[in-house]
Amino acid sequence: MSLFVTLTKDGTYMPTTAGFTALVVVMIAAILIGNVIFNRGKGLNAKQVAFSAVAIALALVTSNIKLVHMPYGGSVTLFSMLFVVLIGYWFGLANGLAAAIAYGLLQLVFDPYIISFPQMMCDYVFAFGALGLSGLFSKSKYGLIKGYIIGVLGRYFFSFLSGWIFFGQYAGDYGFSKGYTYSAIYNGMYLGLEALITLIILFVPQVRKGFDSVKKMAVGEA
Repeated sequence: MSLFVTLTKDGTYMPTTAGFTALVVVMIAAILIGNVIFNRGKGLNAKQVAFSAVAIALALVTSNIKLVHMPYGGSVTLFSMLFVVLIGYWFGLANGLAAAIAYGLLQLVFDPYIISFPQMMCDYVFAFGALGLSGLFSKSKYGLIKGYIIGVLGRYFFSFLSGWIFFGQYAGDYGFSKGYTYSAIYNGMYLGLEALITLIILFVPQVRKGFDSVKKMAVGEA
C-alpha cells in the first residue's frame, strides 16, 4: 500500500521492512534526545543508558508473559508496565518519557495492530509513552508507587480514548450500547488488574527497599 505499511487480510496494517527500519530509527532518536534533554546538553550518561536498556528489555520480555489475554490486544502481563515506569523513577521525566515512547515503538515493531495512523499514535506512542510520567515523582517520597499510579492512569486515558474512538463499534458484541462504556470497562479490566497486583507487591516494605537500592545504583548514589 505504501513504502512503510501494507494492508493485511483482516483490515489492519503491517509495517514493511522500511517501516520497521523507520520505527527503530525513531526509537533510537527518542532515547538519544531524552538523554540529551535530561543531561542538559552535557552528553550521554553510559550508566543511565545501560539501566534504561535493561529495563526496556525486561519490559519487552515480560509483556509476552501474559497472565490474562483479551481480544484486540489487551492483556495482564507479568509486571511489564513496572519496568517502564522504573526509568522515569530513576532518571526523571525527560528520560522517562523518551524511554517509554521508545518502548511503545518496540511494541509496535514486535506486536503491531494498526487500523489507522491516529490509532497507532494513540495506542503505541501516547499510551505507552504516558508510563514515563512516573518521572514526575522521581524525587518524591514513595515516588515509585506514585509514579506507577500516574503512569498507569496516563496509559489508561489514552487506551480509553483509542477504544472509544477506534474500537467503539465493537461495543455491541459485548453487550454495551455505548462505545465509551465498553472502552472504559475493557481497558480498566486488564490495566486495573495488573496495576492492583503490582501495587500489592510494591507495598511490601522489603520489595520497596529493594527498588530503592536499585535506584541508588542507577543514579550513582552511595
